[in-house]
Amino acid sequence: MTKLFSSPFIRFVIVGVINTINYYIMYLLLLNIAPYMVSHITAFLWSFICSYYLNCYFVYHVKPKISTFLKFPLTQVINMGLQTLLLMLFVRIGINEQLAPFPALLITVPITYVIAKYIFVEENHEKS
Repeated sequence: MTKLFSSPFIRFVIVGVINTINYYIMYLLLLNIAPYMVSHITAFLWSFICSYYLNCYFVYHVKPKISTFLKFPLTQVINMGLQTLLLMLFVRIGINEQLAPFPALLITVPITYVIAKYIFVEENHEKS
């Protein structure tokens, strides 16, 4: 089991799953006291901040820095843009709309990992 967690990519995927659950729980809790868009935005921001710290400590084993925190949103912008393009492409070539996000994830998760790794690891090596 420890060997499984030795891979930064596996830890990155685990953080993604934790982050998704974290978002959804926060979203559901906030729905009891706020409109759905306020719940969504607040839950997204909360899970985004948690994701940053989990990536620092659990995935890349680096200290959080304001410079990496400010660059971290790039991973999400690139991920969302690429997922959107791939989703449209896959649906256009005939993949079912309900299944099309999965092959897009298979492509975008490794790309997002590489970008995040560059932000966290390169940033920490440059300033060490």
